[in-house]
Amino acid sequence: MNLSEIKAVTKNKKAKRRGRGTGSGLGKTSGRGHKGAGQRKGKKLPYIGFSGGNLPFLRQMPKRGFNAVRPKSYQIVKLADIQKKAKEDIELTPKVMVDLNLIKDEKKPVKILANIDSPFNLKINVKTGKISKKAKEIIESKGGSWECSKQ
Repeated sequence: MNLSEIKAVTKNKKAKRRGRGTGSGLGKTSGRGHKGAGQRKGKKLPYIGFSGGNLPFLRQMPKRGFNAVRPKSYQIVKLADIQKKAKEDIELTPKVMVDLNLIKDEKKPVKILANIDSPFNLKINVKTGKISKKAKEIIESKGGSWECSKQ
């Protein structure tokens, strides 16, 4: 016996024909019952969370906090990654970051974070949208600079 020879067991079950007389078992009301919305044509199933006419659970919960309609998401670049990828002192723009594989899209906003364990030893001039306070201090202590570019 091979796995390719195994076939699933299926039953040839015919669809029940509704509304074909009382002898079929699904005559007269065609399995819809008597009266009410379920018996009428165009009946829609209740939506997810429907509680039989009671106030749905999600509407009972209080609204909390704030969710922005179009939240701004930044591409995060760590100083540790910059030190690994950039071997010499450079001017770091979004175009250069794409070439160094630090970010994927130069059109999306970038934020530099000071996530580094070893001492940072590059003199870089950064042109990005955002930078953390600690990252700015580290870059400026090595003689580099940060310039805000509109993204």
